[in-house]
Amino acid sequence: MDNQLPVIGLGVMSGTSLDGLDMALCRFTRLDETWRYDILRCDTVDLGDDIRRRLSTADTLSGLDLMLLDRDFATFTATQINRFLEKAAVRPDFIASHGQTVFHQPDRGLTVQIGSGAVIAALTGITTVCDFRTTDVALGGQGAPLVPIGDKLLFGSYEACLNLGGFSNISFDSNGIRRAFDVSPCNMLLNRLAQKMGLPYDKDGMNGRDGYIYRPLLDQLNQIPFYQTEGAKSLGKEWFDTEIWPLFEQSELCVTDQLRTAVEHIAIQITNILKHHEIKSVLVTGGGTKNLFLMDRIRLFAPDTMVVIPQETIVDFKEAIVFAFLGLLRLRGEANCLASVTGATEDCCGGAVYN
Repeated sequence: MDNQLPVIGLGVMSGTSLDGLDMALCRFTRLDETWRYDILRCDTVDLGDDIRRRLSTADTLSGLDLMLLDRDFATFTATQINRFLEKAAVRPDFIASHGQTVFHQPDRGLTVQIGSGAVIAALTGITTVCDFRTTDVALGGQGAPLVPIGDKLLFGSYEACLNLGGFSNISFDSNGIRRAFDVSPCNMLLNRLAQKMGLPYDKDGMNGRDGYIYRPLLDQLNQIPFYQTEGAKSLGKEWFDTEIWPLFEQSELCVTDQLRTAVEHIAIQITNILKHHEIKSVLVTGGGTKNLFLMDRIRLFAPDTMVVIPQETIVDFKEAIVFAFLGLLRLRGEANCLASVTGATEDCCGGAVYN
């Protein structure tokens, strides 16, 4: 892609909580050295029972079945993109698809996101960028988080950006250098507990609000070694399945008490970071912002931090917006992954391109 602006990109995002496929059609331009974006259209599509079930167990599949799911999820994604664009006034110059993370073990040089970019490009007829993480992992990085460069260049008026998705993660500038890392589990834990009650999620955090904190469980959670680790660090489903979920499975607490304890744990870990780094303003996005009880606890524990929840479109689609931006940077040949946040040996321009 040449460097002519404006450019229109479609960011497509499916997170660890499997709550839907987010799509954000954005126009990007630049005034002087400041990047700007306009949201032209956005939507979230339900994954459907079959795709959701297969994605939730993807890490247990045989090699062949995983590749079949890679194809099928890409076909589903392309179909939804085509339907989405039928209602859009313009056609994007490119698609940037995050894919669905199945394995993320950067300490072993491994990260896998499925949802074939080749299939998406073939079925939509639009240049597709995907597989954003593997170059950074090859350079010794965590391959995550990827959003901080978007935080810096698109949302830099806030001291920090906090995302409450399947995991919570934060990014901020420290002495002129962008820092970022995963903080704790979030919706992945809260939604799985709510599902034990037959609910897709705990609406407004109402069930958690009705429960009681169980201190022994809270202490166990807060003592998990990850929270004592400094520097670049990221979380994946494997960590959640071995470090977090067994503590709840072994607990004989009722679900409301488990939810209450989980909310307290998440709020403590997030506000520990806000206070430690003396962050005075934070933009909060992601599905976790709709858990009103969790937001109440964060504000209570960090009274010196201005917690800003933006308009609902940005709350719901910020990551899809940023992935469209990452795709633009990739096609321009500019760095879209920061070594200062991933721990890699150098910044890189990551992503596979299918024309």
